[in-house]
Amino acid sequence: MILVAAMILDALFGEPRLIWDRVPHPAVLIGRSIATLDQRLNRGSNRRLKGLGAIAGLVVASLMLGWLLHLLPDRGVIEGLLVAILIAQKSLVDHVKAVATGLRSSLAEGKAAVAMIVGRDTGPMRAPDVARAAIESAAENLSDGVVAPIFWYLLLGLPGILMYKVVNTADSMIGHLTPRHRAFGWAAARLDDLLNLVPARLTALLIALCHGWIDPAPIFRDAPKHRSPNAGWPESALAPVLNVALAGPRSYAGVLTDYPWVWPEGRRDPGADDIDAACRALWRVWAALLAIAVIAALL
Repeated sequence: MILVAAMILDALFGEPRLIWDRVPHPAVLIGRSIATLDQRLNRGSNRRLKGLGAIAGLVVASLMLGWLLHLLPDRGVIEGLLVAILIAQKSLVDHVKAVATGLRSSLAEGKAAVAMIVGRDTGPMRAPDVARAAIESAAENLSDGVVAPIFWYLLLGLPGILMYKVVNTADSMIGHLTPRHRAFGWAAARLDDLLNLVPARLTALLIALCHGWIDPAPIFRDAPKHRSPNAGWPESALAPVLNVALAGPRSYAGVLTDYPWVWPEGRRDPGADDIDAACRALWRVWAALLAIAVIAALL
């Protein structure tokens, strides 16, 4: 029942600033380790090999740490707290809802809120672009921040969720195709793709089933259009549920890119109400995952 307790704890309290303003969050400690390896190893020749060695070392260290913590006597409280910290349901919903709240006040506040959760340029955005970005972030991070950690915990226990968090954080820090990280972050990006292969598709399935959407054809049609091998799956499931066209043109670093639409049949003028609907979808999937966790505990 550790996972059940952890999910409820996260849903109730999320990431209280009262604690994390005083002590470093585990994700911050993981990020510092990755930044140190990046600074020390990402130079000279053989950068791809060095990046492979760095992520391999981080994976082994996370698996060993999880195994050692799992061996502690009376480990239940420590493990439950750590799992709750590594699941990001409430913080995800809070960040996404903040975009709806901002957008209801003004376009500028909506842009400021969405800039906290997406990497695209917010300057040229109109209100529907802001809403669309928030919904896409909700879908993608539901997979990365909630479903995948729970999946790897159910599969491998505490070592599994720690390993996943390390790899996912590494991908977000060094897995992008910039000149500095194209070679060094290659292994982290590919391993993150692999670890999210099943969770991303499971997220799409859960979104669809939780909303009575049983026609898989649009999901299989649109998911492969996405630039990511995994992010397209939850997005292509959430888009028809909300009847909102997602993806489409957006700007990164001042360069406008014409990405294909996901669920092009949907409305292209989403707003704050659609963001709220996306947040309700996140909680529906969370409830389904909680039921799965209860069943797993009973079995």
